[in-house]
Amino acid sequence: MAYTVFQHDTRYGPRPGLEGPFHYPSGAVLYYDPQEGRYYDPRTDWYVDNEEVDRLQRQIFDRLRV
Repeated sequence: MAYTVFQHDTRYGPRPGLEGPFHYPSGAVLYYDPQEGRYYDPRTDWYVDNEEVDRLQRQIFDRLRV
């Protein structure tokens, strides 16, 4: 069972070789690249630092606590 906590951006769908997309309350969309072991941001075409991913994931938990 799944539910939506915030609005998802429908422009982003599955991509070969990547897991996701993962949508965040800030509007960020990331994919996990299992070969690199890092999250990829399709809007910037860069991999995201782990600290930034942690911050984005905390946003989800903060929303769920309310």
